[in-house]
Amino acid sequence: MNNVHKINSKTIDLETIHDIFSNQKILELSDEAIQNIQSCRDYLDDKLKHQDDPIYGINTGFGSLYNVKISKGHLTKLQENLVMSHACGTGDLVPEDIVKLMLLLKIQSLSYGHSGIQLETVTRLVDFYNQEISPVIYTQGSLGASGDLAPLAHMSLPLLGKGEVIYNGQRVPSIDVLKKFNWKPIQLKSKEGLALLNGTQFMSAYGVYTLLKARHLSYFADLIASISIDAFDGRIEPFNELVHLVRPHNGQIKTAKRVSEFLEGSELIVQKKQHVQDPYSFRCVPQVHGATKDTLDFVTKTFVTEINSVTDNPNIFKSEDLIISAGNFHGQPLALGLDYLKIAMAEIGNISERRTFQLVSGLRGLPAFLVDNPGLNSGFMIPQYTAASIVSANKQLATPASIDSIVSSNGQEDHVSMGANAAVQALQLVKNIERILAIELFNASQAIEFRRPLKSSNFLESFLKLYRIEVPFIKEDEVLHDNIEASIAFIQNLAIDNSELF
Repeated sequence: MNNVHKINSKTIDLETIHDIFSNQKILELSDEAIQNIQSCRDYLDDKLKHQDDPIYGINTGFGSLYNVKISKGHLTKLQENLVMSHACGTGDLVPEDIVKLMLLLKIQSLSYGHSGIQLETVTRLVDFYNQEISPVIYTQGSLGASGDLAPLAHMSLPLLGKGEVIYNGQRVPSIDVLKKFNWKPIQLKSKEGLALLNGTQFMSAYGVYTLLKARHLSYFADLIASISIDAFDGRIEPFNELVHLVRPHNGQIKTAKRVSEFLEGSELIVQKKQHVQDPYSFRCVPQVHGATKDTLDFVTKTFVTEINSVTDNPNIFKSEDLIISAGNFHGQPLALGLDYLKIAMAEIGNISERRTFQLVSGLRGLPAFLVDNPGLNSGFMIPQYTAASIVSANKQLATPASIDSIVSSNGQEDHVSMGANAAVQALQLVKNIERILAIELFNASQAIEFRRPLKSSNFLESFLKLYRIEVPFIKEDEVLHDNIEASIAFIQNLAIDNSELF
């Protein structure tokens, strides 16, 4: 069926995830995934029947308690205790869309058959996803090293009939939802707690969600900058492809081409100019926006690799008859990628605010603060302040989280990635970029009205016509908060073609 996404060993990418979410597809385990999961579980059960040697996390304690052997009669209790004891999250609730992504990515990782999970457990996770049952998970608690232990513990509690979920918009005890669907709590077997809690699905889900949002905003950054260029009476020469072919960074070439296409047919861009150069915030849009595009592509590669990986511990290799305790749960690749993403997207906000500043400065025939009777009216003076404050907040958020580490588990876990902190910061920073761009659009749309009767391109005029339905031209001072919020909502709600995203 077209409305079903089959979980299998094929690579899943951002475009696939975007399609799953956009079309509200349900999940189904493929025959291949079922075989992988069941075969691995059968192997582990057989191994435990015939072996008494300690195997980390399967018949031993966890972390610095790795040397404590656990008797066979207590293996289920060991795994349940692991889930309960690690559910130590706090802070804000993780957004439901990201929780849903966590479920999807955990199911994907478990489907490869190297985790020793029960088929029943994975099936219940699929049920949670399909029935839109969102475990209550908190943003704080993960060091991003032994996987995302606390967030994934909260994700796993409802499997046991413990913890809380969001269902039909209500926060309720998970046991109540299990009863509604006539589901019994899962009885975890050996290794299952680790299979669920070890893993990078909190970091990965935040990263995927943030990357999709960042790609959406990258397109709008180019579009809004094009309006600002016309509003500021900018020059088109810096976007000539010849300039970019002699410095052929992919993102730079793509940005210059896109801006040129946006401005094609504009009466404003071809009129005679009184100036021979524009400020960098206009002239260097291809170089700055383009560098961010290249960064997004690099970070995307990291996350696509991660979400198609097995990231719990120990890893089970049936064909080789090996169970290996290692470190695939360590979030360093993601932490570095998220920090790089933060820095790159912060620069989109930085250069956007500079264009806003130029537009309100009373230059090139525009009235000071983009309003008639400046003095009596403050006009667009203070939206630039707001953008500037957000830009500075982003500089703080963009400080790399991955350069920090802290010792945990009695020194056994002596280096951690802090990727979870980077993940939460990255989403907040990208939301801030949305606000900064919305303020630039608010200013640019106002400024371009002072260029009438000349028009911009047909494409940009059509875009501005849609925008004007939501955000009016400002004739004299009024409360601008509502207009800024409407501008933000306009960017959020305007869909763009997938070919522009990927």
